[in-house]
Amino acid sequence: MTTPQQSPQAQTHYIDRPEGRVAYDIQGEGPLLVLVPGMGELRSSYRFLTPALVDAGYTVATTDLRGHGDSATTFAAYGDVETAGDIRALIAELGGSAVIVGNSLAAGAAVIVAAEHPDEVEGLVLVGPFVRNPPANAFMRAMFRAMMAPAWIAPVWKGYMPTLYAGRKPDDFDEYRAAVVANLKRKEYGRAFSQTTRQTDHDPAEAKLGAVTAPTLVIMGDKDPDFKDPAAEARFVGEALEGRVVMVADAGHYPHSQQPAETAAAVIEFLGSVHRA
Repeated sequence: MTTPQQSPQAQTHYIDRPEGRVAYDIQGEGPLLVLVPGMGELRSSYRFLTPALVDAGYTVATTDLRGHGDSATTFAAYGDVETAGDIRALIAELGGSAVIVGNSLAAGAAVIVAAEHPDEVEGLVLVGPFVRNPPANAFMRAMFRAMMAPAWIAPVWKGYMPTLYAGRKPDDFDEYRAAVVANLKRKEYGRAFSQTTRQTDHDPAEAKLGAVTAPTLVIMGDKDPDFKDPAAEARFVGEALEGRVVMVADAGHYPHSQQPAETAAAVIEFLGSVHRA
């Protein structure tokens, strides 16, 4: 799949998992970083952050979630726990330890990997992190399930994406959104995404917060619409993991693509402290 701003050096690779394969690409040389996008996003969500990290001297692997992008749609289960297994498998494939950069759902998955396999995780960068289930009443949950039905998920998500990118949008937002929607229009991928929205549960991540020992950076857009109070949620995650919190102005759920320069600077500074330790 061709996506906006994808590096010509980025060749798609795959890791085999029990029910399918997960796609990733890898660039650069140096300590390993594994970048994992959020639900509904493609690995090219990191199209602006990756070059900055490569230039800073890191090996950067960006991966699609199962059922997204170039990954398979043959999986029976989706969510934090399943994504955690995929992340761990990729780290093992590429070198045995890494800093994980996880956005949204992938932040919860990263917490699980760090808690269960501390020797394999050198640090965590959690962007717009879901590490616990947000409060929601039964009516709102039912409405969300109806909206995310496979039959109309592509047009619904197309309309919903701009709200998630509250604040400054990437210069290539229209092109990137078209790539995301084209992916969802493929019947099996729309179905897999629908399953992801319905099966994802962040309780397993919340249960693991106290077991994480890896240094952590929390990055949150100050306009993130997924949280009633983004700053308060960022403080909660930072305090739970004894990590540093960076609030990014004029950004929603994806500060790494909405405000890439500020996000990259925060990540690179954090990585410097991790690899000096």
